[in-house]
This record gives sequence, structure tokens and C-alpha cells, in this order.
Amino acid sequence: MSVNTEQLAFLGGPKSVTEPPGNMFTWPIITQEDEEAALEVLRRGAMSGTDVTEQFEADFREWLGTSYALGFNNGTASLQAAMYGCGVGLGDEIICPSITYWASGVPAYSLGATIVFADIDPVTLCLDPEDIEHRITDRTKAIIVVHYFGHPADMDPIMEIAERHGIKVIEDVSHAHGGIYKGRQLGTIGHVGAMSLMAGKSLAVGEAGMLVTNDREIYERAIALGHYERFNDRIQSEALRPFIGLPLGGYKYRMHQLSSAVGRVQLHHYEERQAEIRRAMNYFWDLLEDVPGLRAHRTVKDSGNLMGGWYAAHGHYRSEELGGLSVSRFCEAVRAEGVEDCFPGCNLPLHTHPLFKDADIYGHGRPTRIANSPHDVRNMDSGLPVSSSISAKVYSIPWFKHYRPEVIEQYALAFRKVATHYQDLLADDPGNPATMGGWNMFKPRKSVKAD
Repeated sequence: MSVNTEQLAFLGGPKSVTEPPGNMFTWPIITQEDEEAALEVLRRGAMSGTDVTEQFEADFREWLGTSYALGFNNGTASLQAAMYGCGVGLGDEIICPSITYWASGVPAYSLGATIVFADIDPVTLCLDPEDIEHRITDRTKAIIVVHYFGHPADMDPIMEIAERHGIKVIEDVSHAHGGIYKGRQLGTIGHVGAMSLMAGKSLAVGEAGMLVTNDREIYERAIALGHYERFNDRIQSEALRPFIGLPLGGYKYRMHQLSSAVGRVQLHHYEERQAEIRRAMNYFWDLLEDVPGLRAHRTVKDSGNLMGGWYAAHGHYRSEELGGLSVSRFCEAVRAEGVEDCFPGCNLPLHTHPLFKDADIYGHGRPTRIANSPHDVRNMDSGLPVSSSISAKVYSIPWFKHYRPEVIEQYALAFRKVATHYQDLLADDPGNPATMGGWNMFKPRKSVKAD
């Protein structure tokens, strides 16, 4: 791939990306098959039923090879149910990475539990196995593992730690549907997997979620929490049977059947479509493999690991290789080349938000995070150096849905051109703003410049 020697578009030169992308970034792919599935539900008035959802669950079980699957109205509900299924309750603690979407941990509050944050690995951006064990107490009930941006977390050491301490592992697969860790499907390695299937995800079915497990006790507790019509005589757990009839959590969590109908179609085509995405994204990174300052966030070739769907794809940034150029100015210059989706940062560190510092949500008279705890878990938040600094070291990249080399090459050229001409951007680089990224994922934020 040749280097563009022309002036940066940021400084008045021509753009690298000149062709309209067409449907390169259109997602999900909706065809007549999806439309007919949704219309069938609409025409017979079955939107609030469960028959299509149970068929979708069967499809999911077959796809992942799990014993049980349970559909939810959204991914947040599935994560709460996974926690409840694992017995998380009053005064308990869960360990969760600070760099993730808030739903990975906040549902613990509604169960009377609290969150202990752990740091992330700077390469995978997933929970660091080396930062878990010293955070375990006699109140730790579960570890939340997030396969962040589609990259598999290092599950073997995490499972070994959990086994040794007798605690559960919940996989949040919301970013990584179809991802593989050492030949195993993500979501099937821990004690339970939970995930969002909302319209922006790589497996996008609408507003929905799914829980998968091989543990019947976890499955039945998840039913009992918020599926009143299924909390019936099929329940085998002796601890649950006396309460059959009404949901123990008082929640109504069933999946809307327009979502489950579309979900069956989307899942049928998902492996083929994610293979296309994988091919396109790997081609993009292959084109940039020798570019200083830029590193791929992807699995190592021939490792037995595969990215899952490449949701919200990002790259690593090495400012020191580009004369100290800020990632903010780098992204600004890439956008000027015609790449609309290139912004610095990722999720902001959750441990820095007031919700985890001093918010009294339920009127306890003290911060909710420590309302039911004998010790102040907030004291451990200072030991998260990677989470606290990661926003200056990552940036978003285009999420290609099709393998079209001539289009991908233009986008890769934009990144290469800016990195190659970095010296032209150093003179008036204002540095990174005080805040990069966002609580609700990846939309750019307006921020005050750092001093």
C-alpha cells in the first residue's frame, strides 16, 4: 500500500476517502426474510407471547451448545438476572472492570450488592487476571468478565481464580457475539453468559437480551426473577417451588416477540455475516501493520481466539512513536481525511462517576455503593492505573460490514497518511482534552481542554 505524499486534508490537502461508502456501514442487514418474520408476529397479535421467543432460545442453545437460554427485553435485564442467578444479594460484592458500559455492574445495586472495580489489561482491554485475586473478600459472589470491543478476555486464569475461591463467573458478551477463546464460544466458559442484542450490536435483533448457561439452578433463578408466565410447574428447584406463580423480583423481563422473530433470522445468517466482518476488519489492520504509532486491537493469529463481531472496533495508539502527538489531534486529522468515525477514548472509567462515589439512590442515608457493606470498597478505586489512563491510548475505527478492498484501502490510507505526516501536526497540537470518551459508549463529548 503506497503512502500518500500529499498534504494532510487537515491542513488543506485532498481527502484520502473520496468515494461514498454505500451500505458498507449499514447494520443490521434487514431483508424480506426479517420483514416477513416480524409481520407474521404482528398479524396474529403475538407480540407479547413467548412461543417465538422459546424458538429463538432453542436456536441460541444449538448455536452455542449450552443447556439453557433465556430471552430478555434487554441486555441489562439479562445481566441482572445472571447476577441473581448466581446468588448475588444483600451485602455481596461483585468484581467488575472499570472500563465497560455501566450495565455490566450497576444492576448489582438493585440486588443490595456492591461493585469492586478491577483494572484492565492494556492490550486486550479486558479484565486483567492479575488484578482480581487481591480484591476478593469473604463477600465476593461473582466476577463479571466483559469481552470488550469483541476481544476475548483471558478466561483460563480467571476461571482458575474463581474455582479456587468458590465464586461464580459471569461473562458479559454484549460486545462479542460469536467470539472464540481457545476454541470455545464466549458466553459458555463462565458459569453464565449474558448479553445485549440491541440494534447497534453485532448480533442485532432489536431491543433484547439473552442469558445462557449449563447450570439449571442459575437458569431457574433467572426465570423466577422476572418471567412470571414461565415461573410455573416446570421449575425443579425446591427452594423456588413454594413461590411459583409470581416473579420474585417483581419484574417483567420477557423479550418482545418482534425482536425474537427478527432474532431467529439474524442468527441464521450471523456466522456468515460475522465472517465477512472479520475478513474486512483484519484486512484493514493488515494494511496498517507497519505504521508507527498504530496497533491493532485484535486477537493473535493462530491463537485459537477470534474477535466476536468486532463491535465498536478500536485501535491502540502509541503517542511516543509519533513525536508525542495527542490522540485527540490525530483523530481530528483522520476525520478531516474523510473518516467520520475516528474519535479518541472509550468508555470513561466507571469508578470516577458520582454514581460510584456518593449517590444515595435508594434513600439509605449513605452512598448506595457502601450502603450494605462493612468496609468502604471505594478505597480500592485508586489502584486502577490502566483504566485511568486508557482514553489517551485508544481510538475508534470504522466498523466495516463487507469485504470491499477498494473501499477499505481508502480508509486505511487516511490513517497511514496522518501517522506518516505526524510532524506537520505537532506545532499547534493543543493536547488531549480533560475527558475523552463517554459513559454511554462512544459518541464524542464536548470537553474542556487540559491545562
